Amino acid sequence: TGSSILSALQDLFWLSKSKVEKQLQIISVLQWVLTFLIMGVACTLILMYILCTDCWAIGALYLAWLVFDWNTPKKGGRRSQWVRNWAIWRYFRDYFPIRLVKTHNLLTTRNYIFGYHPHGIMGLGAFCNFSTEATGVSQKFPGIRPYLATLAGNFRMPILRDYLMSGGICPVNRDSIDYILSKNGSGNAIIIVVGGAAESLNCTPGKNSVMLKNRKGFVKLALRHGADLVPVYSFGENEVYKQVIFQEGSWGRWVQKKFQKHIGFAPCIFHGRGLFSSNTWGLLPYSKPITTVVGEPITIPKIDNPSQREVDFYHSIYVDSLIKLFDKYKSKFGLPETEVLEVN
Repeated sequence: TGSSILSALQDLFWLSKSKVEKQLQIISVLQWVLTFLIMGVACTLILMYILCTDCWAIGALYLAWLVFDWNTPKKGGRRSQWVRNWAIWRYFRDYFPIRLVKTHNLLTTRNYIFGYHPHGIMGLGAFCNFSTEATGVSQKFPGIRPYLATLAGNFRMPILRDYLMSGGICPVNRDSIDYILSKNGSGNAIIIVVGGAAESLNCTPGKNSVMLKNRKGFVKLALRHGADLVPVYSFGENEVYKQVIFQEGSWGRWVQKKFQKHIGFAPCIFHGRGLFSSNTWGLLPYSKPITTVVGEPITIPKIDNPSQREVDFYHSIYVDSLIKLFDKYKSKFGLPETEVLEVN
């Protein structure tokens, strides 16, 4: 009948709409994975190729701009609200999905250093929550400007540097952090993935561990600038990729540590799902929920030259706060009450 045909067409329409949305989610995540893995190298090679062609003037103009603009990443970068609000980031968010949970208000008269844990393979939760507006960070923390800190080497790559800066990403070095916390007013929040590349070597599904015991540089920076420390834990960050873990003393771990020492990152052997099927291996992360919980700020005094004892004292307070945050929310996000956060 006419009504049954119309009903069937409506069902088909909604089915195709959901499929289109799923494909858009996959595309949005794929472009970020490719950006993370190859965009810097690819843009460098393309620029070198252009310089060897009849279009060399274009490449020369960009190089001149690069020299002129070289120190911009160290001075807070050049964020773009337009880029941060791209619709593609909402599809990126919904693929997993990714969620940002606020537990306390942040004063706009203070500056902050967020310690983000764990690193995971690519820090997908850190990027989505703090370098885009997909999860509403500006609405949840009004007046706070988030800066996600990442490897300084990324800002030596043409085009990639500008792409990263547009999202409010800055180099994780002393010059950049000092500028943001001392010469950029108040209401700034620098997000530092404390465990870094070393922590990524041990991330695997079902494991909740952080590398923190000997990571005290961020506490010293907080003391020097009087910036409050905020523990942040992302439940599910380790679940989106599977990794081959090399044991300590193996040749594989030796190679990873050499890369980490001399280049700044550690090559991981990992896999997710395939582009067309979740039952095959590929570069796409698994669509597992990631929930990032921003904890209670720890008030930090301003001490120009903090002693090691003072650094150790506030570091111990931070570690305790992170553990309490994990214990308070673990059962709400799928972990058993017996789960313990491993602090290495």
